[in-house]
Amino acid sequence: MQLIYLPNTWTILIDVIAWYIFHLSISWAARNISNEFFWKKQEWFRIRKWEKSGAIWQKRFRVRSWKPYLPDGTKITKKGFDKTHLKHFDQASLQHFVIETRRGEFAHWMMIPPAFLFFLWNPPWAGWIMVAYAFVANLPFIIVQRYNRPRLERLIQRKEQLAKEPLKEVV
Repeated sequence: MQLIYLPNTWTILIDVIAWYIFHLSISWAARNISNEFFWKKQEWFRIRKWEKSGAIWQKRFRVRSWKPYLPDGTKITKKGFDKTHLKHFDQASLQHFVIETRRGEFAHWMMIPPAFLFFLWNPPWAGWIMVAYAFVANLPFIIVQRYNRPRLERLIQRKEQLAKEPLKEVV
């Protein structure tokens, strides 16, 4: 319900500034949450059966064809963990990457609810445009995290299995 009535120019300016502030502050807050939180809250980020270990995202949305074009916030802010490429394959790096996919997913989910605040100073039709924007702007990033994470988790499990297997003698 619109409570604040402003001229259109001011409304648009406030919308742009508000989104900028929401995106930066939520990104900053997520970046400052401990890795331990994202490790302990594994259930929140569990890949569901219907996602078929992330394959559903490739099948339905062809993730691999567009994910390279998504901007990485770490390149904009010059802080955080660059998730564009897997640079190291050791266990600690892979686990850190998994944590960062959880952090990224969490941040993008948190960027959606503020859209409903725009109803306070926008007419209803513009408020719904802001809600649509929030989903359209954040769901691709969420999908990419949910596509990548099971692949990383499989790699971690495979490396753990290989480490436990006894070496075979070459005769």
